[in-house]
Amino acid sequence: MTAFADATEADVRAAFDEQDYVAGDDVVTTALLALRLGKPLLVEGAPGAGKTELAKTLARGFDTDLVRLQCYEGLAAENALYEWNYTKQLLAVEGDDASVDGERSVFDEEYLLERPLLRALAEADDGENPPVLLVDEVDRADEAFEALLLEVLSDFQVSVPELGTISAERPPIVVLTSNRTRGLSDALKRRCLYLHVEPPTFERELEIVERKSALDADVAAEVCGVVQALRERALRKQPGVAETLDWADALAALDVEGLDAATVERTIGCLLKDATDVAEIDAEAIEAALDEARAGTRAA
Repeated sequence: MTAFADATEADVRAAFDEQDYVAGDDVVTTALLALRLGKPLLVEGAPGAGKTELAKTLARGFDTDLVRLQCYEGLAAENALYEWNYTKQLLAVEGDDASVDGERSVFDEEYLLERPLLRALAEADDGENPPVLLVDEVDRADEAFEALLLEVLSDFQVSVPELGTISAERPPIVVLTSNRTRGLSDALKRRCLYLHVEPPTFERELEIVERKSALDADVAAEVCGVVQALRERALRKQPGVAETLDWADALAALDVEGLDAATVERTIGCLLKDATDVAEIDAEAIEAALDEARAGTRAA
């Protein structure tokens, strides 16, 4: 197993290939720098573009743990850092197993519930590689949480008043993802390497589908062509790679051997996830997308 600090471009590419993660040179280089420099990596892009999968791929490819913090509005410190197991503390005090004033205290690590940020720091010095800490959809959390995150990422340590400071000699590899539902602070961006994941080209998306699904190659090409055609329309929710793979898996499950308008129409819910978009794509639009897909496939 290669240590993060000793990773080479070939190691990163091999890790991606082993996990069937199709990555361009910009993704490989930025991921390599994050590993070597130990700096957080901020990945922005449309939903379904593979941002979360990037962190998972790094963890699996380098055989280390993934610690995930899913962000949401109202995310509080006790859900991200730590909290005390009050029930266990109360039972200990009532059972005379421990006392705040005795030799033992109910405020020690036995009663501490580690949440993702603290767990990533606590596990960072175990094993050859520290864990990958995924802070997913950080843009969904509010500015107060972002300030808390800044403090943790600055020194990679957490202060627990009753225990002292818990720090990591080796910081975890941090991957933050954002769908850009709100702008992130300059202070957070300054601490991170930055990667914007663009929608894939036809060729790259086809490679992803061929690797990830059991769909016939010719049908996979038609699928990617239709998706590319739909992305050129003014949809409220553009289909991402995740939706393309969902659709490919659905078509494979139905043993589809070729796309036609009827098949697209009855499976469109795997690809489009907004009622307005589904209504917008009528039979005429589907036929046009199929024509574009077939023309593109012949050209390729």
